[in-house]
Amino acid sequence: MGGGRWRRIASQIGRSVAVWAVSTLTMLALAGILPDFRLKDADGDSATDIAVTAAAGAGAFGLLSALVWPLLVRMLLLIPALVLGLLVFFLNGALLLIAMDMNPTERGGVAPETAVVVAAVMSAVASATGAALAVRDDDAYRRRLYRLADRRRRATPPCPVDPGTVFVQLDGVGHDVLLQAVDAGAMPTVARWLGRDGASATHRLTSWRTDWSSQTGASQLGILHGSNNDVPAFRWYEKDSGEVVVCNRPTSAAELQRRAVARTGDGGLLTLDGASRGNLFGGGADEQALVLSIATRRRSRETRSRSGYFAYFSDPANAVRTALSFAAEVGREIGQSTRARLHKVRPRVSRGGLYPFLRAFATVVERDVVVSAVMGDMLAGRTAVYADLIAYDEVAHHSGPHSRDAAKVLRRLDRSLALIENVAEHAPRPYRLVLLSDHGQSPGETFRARYGLTLADLVKAGCGLPVPRRARRTRSGAEARNTVRAALHRPVEEGARQHHPDAGRHAEPVVLASGNLGLVSFPDVHHRMSREEIDARHPALLPTLANHPGVGFLLVRSEEHDGVVLGARGVEVPLDRLTDDSAPLAPFGPGAADAIRRTHAFPHTADIMVNSFHDPADGEVLAFEEQIGSHGGLGGAQSHAFLLSPRVLSAPTADGSEPAGAEHIHHILRRWLREGSGPQVPLNDPLSDGRTDAILPAPDTVPQDESA
Repeated sequence: MGGGRWRRIASQIGRSVAVWAVSTLTMLALAGILPDFRLKDADGDSATDIAVTAAAGAGAFGLLSALVWPLLVRMLLLIPALVLGLLVFFLNGALLLIAMDMNPTERGGVAPETAVVVAAVMSAVASATGAALAVRDDDAYRRRLYRLADRRRRATPPCPVDPGTVFVQLDGVGHDVLLQAVDAGAMPTVARWLGRDGASATHRLTSWRTDWSSQTGASQLGILHGSNNDVPAFRWYEKDSGEVVVCNRPTSAAELQRRAVARTGDGGLLTLDGASRGNLFGGGADEQALVLSIATRRRSRETRSRSGYFAYFSDPANAVRTALSFAAEVGREIGQSTRARLHKVRPRVSRGGLYPFLRAFATVVERDVVVSAVMGDMLAGRTAVYADLIAYDEVAHHSGPHSRDAAKVLRRLDRSLALIENVAEHAPRPYRLVLLSDHGQSPGETFRARYGLTLADLVKAGCGLPVPRRARRTRSGAEARNTVRAALHRPVEEGARQHHPDAGRHAEPVVLASGNLGLVSFPDVHHRMSREEIDARHPALLPTLANHPGVGFLLVRSEEHDGVVLGARGVEVPLDRLTDDSAPLAPFGPGAADAIRRTHAFPHTADIMVNSFHDPADGEVLAFEEQIGSHGGLGGAQSHAFLLSPRVLSAPTADGSEPAGAEHIHHILRRWLREGSGPQVPLNDPLSDGRTDAILPAPDTVPQDESA
């Protein structure tokens, strides 16, 4: 018997003893309160005798509840719910009466009507105690979820025998960060999949390169819906509507999803018996929970899911587990931020206000609800599930991508992956687990901390506008903030304002930040301004930006060259001659030139696109937001996400090259769904990406994933 099994047995025994002790104390307290409930003879007993009587009674009641109660419930399944609800109290009281009669000390007694009250209180206390002690016991948690999902699974029609696929997105975890966590022993589940424990590897790890906009909105829209065209950043200004689009604002997410579906003519990756959990977009799934793009719709059968917050917290044990973990996470964040201040850690950003609660939501509530929903989907036999866990991304923004705080989050996420993996043992069909990320994060202090002004202040200075003495803080772009507001059905105000310039005068430029990518737009000009037009209006603006040490390069439209990249000391490179080795782009690595050319073609690209400085020696960038771990532009680890797939699936690319762009990942995932879909899929099926090799092999030729 392995050490792990002995530890589990010891843990279960410890919890049972603790519940027994609390039940004994509860019985003693009730005996002192209720006149018809006594634990001693009429002539009186010693305190020791009373304690023994209480312990024996509590133990007998606990055993009867554990052994007899499940049988009673099965016998009473045909009784109407209301009648059964009332009968439960009397049956519980009857068990207590039997337990008192079984008491070997032959002391004490309870009136039948009082037994109902005592039994109800003791059951509630024992349940809460057991749930609290099981907060960190994933085996107990998984067994409870099995029981909760068992009724739904029995009611579900028989599902296909071919493998289903679960895609789990670890938001913000870069390729190198994943490998570092595996090598440090923080992610033993992933290490086992990669064969780092000495066994044969069941999965292969691949790095993939993001688009210029290296953030969840662009990546996930491309992955789930096959198109992230015209998503230049996390937030951007659209001149035709006068509004700022923010990817994690529900109305914006719904509009971006609508545009993607209209462009591709397809519902998304999950249109065939799919489920979308914790994502910005639905992916065409029938079952959606915690999906931002449907947060503004009126609730209906189509938009309501039994696997959302209500379904999860309707179980008291889940509520206790998550509530205690939430409180612990708030305390953990306060302690970690206090330690960072005392030790004068640099770089550092403010972590006060509501942030501890936002972090706890991302690392506890969102994680627990999404993991529970995914496990329920697997037990229900769904064909395709895509879920996003945002915990690491939220913590890395404020603590740094390589911090101890972020590493601890990765360790807890690995435990969630182990839970999901183990559910396959009870699922009605085999499952293939694909792990991926949407982007990485690059470290570095903020632009404001290094230079004492924001990007907006620098733009104002270049335009000859007054700059405030005290630079304003930018809003964090962390994903959790608007996710919380959507979960609470509160309006999301960030970026929702309209910009209508006064007639007859120039409006101030709209300056927005997406990590280390900045966007400058002039709202009073209804088309994308050219370099020549900008120079005519503000001759000092482009030189001021391009020559600032915190800026890496600019992209502007050019009447002469269509588009041009500007760098320091007067460097200008037309897009048709731009290469990855060109002077402004050399530090940003392979694929930068193609990413810039693609973004230049978007209808809503800003008048000036500003990418921050990047130091390839240490991977540092300078965020235009208040983040010491950032993503959204080019430079460093943020552009290198990962794809971890079972070896029974085909390699991501035939030649072993690095996939580039979220849309490419979408086609890879579609191919994998076809490989596991059993019967041949016609070319016009939603799972076909239009290639001529879309006809599938027969089911018996598709390899099975033994690790499922």
